Amino acid sequence: MHERSIQHFVQNYVRMIGLGGQDYSAHTLRHSFATHLLDAGTDIHTIKELLGHSNLDTTMIYLHLQQSKRATIVSPFDAVITQKS
Repeated sequence: MHERSIQHFVQNYVRMIGLGGQDYSAHTLRHSFATHLLDAGTDIHTIKELLGHSNLDTTMIYLHLQQSKRATIVSPFDAVITQKS
């Protein structure tokens, strides 16, 4: 399938579901897919394979998107202290 055919397909469905006028592309969907997999706990090596990346560094780009999650991480040390209190 040609790249332009995929773009056309995505644009038609974006309009059909009522998101017309928004800047969505096949790349946006691919990026969202990878980000949701990562958020769901899928390991980075599996995501690399699913996306067809040959280099893990390319897939590692998705890790920066999880910075907001880092703020909610509780240190195991802090968790132990909290349990003892």
